[in-house]
Amino acid sequence: MRLVARFILFGVFRFRIETSGQELLPSGGYLLVGAAHRGWMDPFVAMHAVPMEPRCWFLGSGPSTFTARWREVLIHRLGGLLPVWRGGVGIDAHVRSAQAVIAAGAVFVQMPEGTINGPVGRLGPFRPGACLIALRTGAPIVPLAIAGTEELYVRKRMASRVLAPTSVRGLLGDRWDGTMPEPGSRAELDLARRATDALAERLGPVVEALHPGTVDPPEHPRRWRRRLTWLFLGPGPVEH
Repeated sequence: MRLVARFILFGVFRFRIETSGQELLPSGGYLLVGAAHRGWMDPFVAMHAVPMEPRCWFLGSGPSTFTARWREVLIHRLGGLLPVWRGGVGIDAHVRSAQAVIAAGAVFVQMPEGTINGPVGRLGPFRPGACLIALRTGAPIVPLAIAGTEELYVRKRMASRVLAPTSVRGLLGDRWDGTMPEPGSRAELDLARRATDALAERLGPVVEALHPGTVDPPEHPRRWRRRLTWLFLGPGPVEH
C-alpha cells in the first residue's frame, strides 16, 4: 500500500517533498509532533519523513476520517489510525494507546493544532494533548516542521524538517523543577500548556523558514487545484 501511495502521489500527482533532518530520528518508541497541519497530505508528509519501520500510528479525528464507507473499510484494513471522537473518551484512553505504540517501538504521531484551519506559512494555536501524553509516557518528543500542504495541485512543492528530539524537561529547562504533578490535576495541565507553548516556539520559526520554498509564482499552472486540495476532506469552509 505504501508503494501504491507513492506511485499515486509522486508519479500521478507529481508532488515533490523536500525533507531533511532524518539523521536526528531515534530508532523508535517516540512521539512525532507535526505542524503546521493544513490538509490531508500532512500524514503522508510525516510518513515520508520517517522510515517505513517502525510503523507510524496517528491520533486523528474520527468524524473527519470515517466520512465514507470505503474509507472506513480501508482504515480498518490497514490500521495506523487511533480515532478521536470529540465529547467521547478522555485523555486516559489516548495515553494508553500511546503507551502501547511506544512500548512496541513504533511512532505515535500527533498534529497539535487539531484542525486544518489556520494561517498560511505560520502555526495556529497548539492544544496541550501531545505534551500531556509526553508527560504521562516519558517518551521523547520529535518535532516535525511541515510546510506547503494548504493548497495542492499537480507538481506542488512541499517541505518538512525533523528537529532534534526533546522532552518536556528539554522544552522547559530551568522553568520546571522536575516534580511530576498529579495526573489529571490543574498543575499537570498548566505544565503541559507551558511545554506546548515552548514546543510551538521551537517549531514556528522553522515552518516560516520552509514555507517560501513551497510557494510557486502566480503564473505557475495549478492543475486540479480544487480537486486535489479537497480530495480527502469533507465539505465546509477552510480558513487558509
